[in-house]
Amino acid sequence: MDSPALPTTRRPDRRPWPEGWRRRTTLMGVINITPDSFSDGGRFLQVDQAVSQAAIQLRQGADVLDLGAQSTRPGASEVGADEELRRLLPPLRRIRKRFPEALISVDTFLAPVAEAALEAGADWVNDISAGRRDPAMLPLIAEAGCPVVLMHSRGNSRTMDQLAVYDDVIQEVREGLEERTNTALKAGIRTDQIIWDPGLGFAKTAEQNLQLLKGLEQLSRGSIPLLVGPSRKRFIGTVLDEPKPKARIWGTAAVACRCSQAGIAVLRVHDVRPMHQTLRMAATLWSWPEPRD
Repeated sequence: MDSPALPTTRRPDRRPWPEGWRRRTTLMGVINITPDSFSDGGRFLQVDQAVSQAAIQLRQGADVLDLGAQSTRPGASEVGADEELRRLLPPLRRIRKRFPEALISVDTFLAPVAEAALEAGADWVNDISAGRRDPAMLPLIAEAGCPVVLMHSRGNSRTMDQLAVYDDVIQEVREGLEERTNTALKAGIRTDQIIWDPGLGFAKTAEQNLQLLKGLEQLSRGSIPLLVGPSRKRFIGTVLDEPKPKARIWGTAAVACRCSQAGIAVLRVHDVRPMHQTLRMAATLWSWPEPRD
C-alpha cells in the first residue's frame, strides 16, 4: 500500500486541531452519507445534500466534520470498502474544495477507505474499532501522522449488543482503550495523535452508558483527550421514554453539559447549533479543567 501524503504536507499553514483545542469542548458535526443510519439515514446521500449540511454545520459552530459512509448502528450490514468509497469520496472532495480550512474526519474502520480519504483531503480518522477490524489501519495512521480516534467497542454491528457484559464497565473500557493504545504505539503512532472515545452505545447497555458518563474523569490517561458521542442515542431514549431519535435533543444537551464539566475535548453531535449554544452556556458555569500531563 502506497503511503498517503501527510495532511500537514497538503496544508502546511494549519495544525490538525480545532481553534481552542484542549481549552474548551469542541464540536464534531456528524454527516452520515448512508441510507441506513439510525437517525438520519438517507438525508445526505447526494453530494449536494452532504455539502449543504457541511456548510450549515460549519456556520453553526462545528469545529470538525465527521463524514461516514458505513452505518455502525446495531444490526447494520457492512457494505465493504468499494461501496464506502463510492459514497464517501465525491462529497468529501467537494467539501474539501469548498471549505479548504475545515477540519474533516472520516468515520471508517477500513484502511483502504482511510487511505483514500486522507489523499482526498481528510484530516482525521475516526475508527470505531480502534484498529481491530483492519490490521493495516494502525500502520497507515502512523505513516500519515494524522489524528486518530480510537473507540472502545466489542464485536461488530451484528454482535455487539450480546457483548455488553462487564464486571466494572469504567475500568474495563479504560483497560480496552489502554490495550488498543499500546498496540497503536507499537505500530508507530505517537501519543499526541490519539483521541479516546469510550464508545457509548457500542456493546454497552443504557445503564452502562450512564455509568461511563458519570465516571468520565476516570477514563482519561494523562494527556490523551476524550471524545464522547451521545447524540440522539438509544440510552437517552430509554431514560426519557422517547422512541424518536430526533426528539432526544434535550437529553443530548444534558450530556453535553456533563461533558463540558468533565473537560471532554470533543463532543460528536448531529444537532450542532443547539449543542454549540449548550456548550457556550455550560462554559460560563464552571472553569474547564486544565489538561493533565
